Amino acid sequence: MAAERVKLQVQERSERGSAANRRLRRQGLVPGVLYGSAFEARPFAVPEADLRHALTGEHGSHAILDVVVGEEKKPHSAILKDYQRHPVRGDLLHVDLHVIRLDQAIQSNVLLVLVGEAPGAKAGGVVTPSARELLVEALPTQVPDQIELDVSSLEIGDLLHLSDLTPPEGVVFLDDADTLLVSVTLPSLVVEEVEEEVEGEEGEEEAAEGEGPAGETEAPSE
Repeated sequence: MAAERVKLQVQERSERGSAANRRLRRQGLVPGVLYGSAFEARPFAVPEADLRHALTGEHGSHAILDVVVGEEKKPHSAILKDYQRHPVRGDLLHVDLHVIRLDQAIQSNVLLVLVGEAPGAKAGGVVTPSARELLVEALPTQVPDQIELDVSSLEIGDLLHLSDLTPPEGVVFLDDADTLLVSVTLPSLVVEEVEEEVEGEEGEEEAAEGEGPAGETEAPSE
């Protein structure tokens, strides 16, 4: 659970636009915006090293941030809402922080992690996850860092849907209950070989039905 609070000191910025943002990045700063439903959006800049430190702790991107703007005394509780990276270097280009209330539920995407070893995999099957994240609703301090899905009982041909997964206490799943989470199937190569064998047998049967003794084709009766 993201109960730990992480302090993040930022500086309000007055200049906006691409040129101003490039100047900030050359100084090792990441431009961002702090906003909320009842909170006037405030542009800020934060040292990239400080931002990475805040978002790579125990709770990662689900950490609750105590954002302090400039010389203000009172921090703003916020969560990471969105960010942009450079496509090649991976540098953080921009970050959006959303102001929250700790007594009001929020929605968040949480990583789905498979645990255990499926008997179907030991028998030659392939465990295929169909969902990487789940959309959940919970109080900010109860949003899980990840949700584990136990596959240790799955045989070849078994499926697990969201309806088969029990949510952690205080958490509500928002995706459709019929959402497929994981399946265990035969390798595609084996399936293709079986299909080819069946098709071959069917073709031989069809050919045999039109043949006479010694493999000669029966002449149509007049």
